[in-house]
Amino acid sequence: MNKTHIYIIDDDRTVCAAMKLLLRRSGYSPACIHYPKDVLPTLQKQPADLVLLDMNFTVETTGKKGLELLKIVKSVYPNLPIILITGWATVQLAVEGMKLGASDFLAKPWDNKHLLSSIKTILSLTQKDKKDSKSITKSNNFEHLIGQHPNFLKVLGRAQRIAKTDASVLIIGESGTGKELVAEAIHAESLRNEKAFVKVNLGGISSSLFESELFGHKKGAFTDAIADRKGRFELAEGGTIFLDEIGDLELSSQVKLLRVLQEKTYEVLGSSQTQRADIRVISATNKSLEKMIVEESFREDLYYRINLIKIEIPPLRERASDIPLLVNFYLENLKKTYQRPTLRVHPEAYAWLKQQSFPGNIRQLRNLVERVVLMVQADELQSKDFQQFYRSKTSNTESVALPKVGSLSLEEMEIKMIQQAMNHHQQQVSAAARALGLTRSAMYRRLRKYGISYSDQ
Repeated sequence: MNKTHIYIIDDDRTVCAAMKLLLRRSGYSPACIHYPKDVLPTLQKQPADLVLLDMNFTVETTGKKGLELLKIVKSVYPNLPIILITGWATVQLAVEGMKLGASDFLAKPWDNKHLLSSIKTILSLTQKDKKDSKSITKSNNFEHLIGQHPNFLKVLGRAQRIAKTDASVLIIGESGTGKELVAEAIHAESLRNEKAFVKVNLGGISSSLFESELFGHKKGAFTDAIADRKGRFELAEGGTIFLDEIGDLELSSQVKLLRVLQEKTYEVLGSSQTQRADIRVISATNKSLEKMIVEESFREDLYYRINLIKIEIPPLRERASDIPLLVNFYLENLKKTYQRPTLRVHPEAYAWLKQQSFPGNIRQLRNLVERVVLMVQADELQSKDFQQFYRSKTSNTESVALPKVGSLSLEEMEIKMIQQAMNHHQQQVSAAARALGLTRSAMYRRLRKYGISYSDQ
């Protein structure tokens, strides 16, 4: 059985000896290279699976020598994963190294668990990303992510392969593409699946509340702190924290988040005790963080820290062939929910749906299917039924059919839809609101406006 070859490039022989011992005990085959001039000849004689590269040689501590060597090695071995290590860590140095193709960046003194986790993650990605998407078999945790389009399968395959690592993941995609569902599947497939999956909507947290929400506070830490409160990081300890809408995070809060992700530690407000953070981080956004970096509204160093793995979910319009599969999936659930076992969709309706842009993506499609089921009494759903309730936010040329004389007014139609949704969901406001694509607060406003009874349970 061939062992994984790892080269440690460092002029400090004590550091090399300690790292070799750690790696050998972990089942790797490590070797040291002490001088930059020996790196390429050694790699030519015995190829490496991964390199740990110190950024400083001789007395210089700027990191320039390390960056120069990184460039040289990457020019000859572009696919060779390299982890940068330095005792003179600066954020800018990390960013420069990541731009040049480094896979990760660690500071001395390194944390053994963090180092081994990073090595395992990067080796796993290097070995497995070469697989063809056609060979992907969905595991049980990914079965609820519906689709057979090659681009979508490629995304799921990548997500499934990196799930068992501790890699930080950035999920990119338009609103409604299912970023949270993918994050949940990654956690469920991970080695942390018995611990918590904690969701945080960063767009809804102001900078003044950021530290309290994320790291918690002690009683009396500030005026309104009337009791101790656990932060999201503490709740997620040992598990996964999902940082949704990270592109909406204010700059002042970005600095605080970066420190935690970089140092793996944080402090509860009102306490001087440092807490270690053993957490897997998954972030998501529908914004272009690269553009925001140029505009100086998102920190470049934070971007590279959360972006070890990027997963970009294609919009529904780019995988239109999956629309019938999604519609059937939703319909099967709705048959049981609304006790209508004979529901079906006419083939022409599938064809029409596949031609639509769906700017709200799968969320919009799901809501459309449920609205049609709620409002149409026939067992076979026609294309005209879907057309009646479909709204495209991006189309400026589509004409909107006005109600015929004597038909329901918009207000009457809204009342009817709300009443049917409430009846089907046994007067449960949350379930009915989801079915209609409304927030709870918007649903309550309408219930009060129209005098429709409801339950708060």
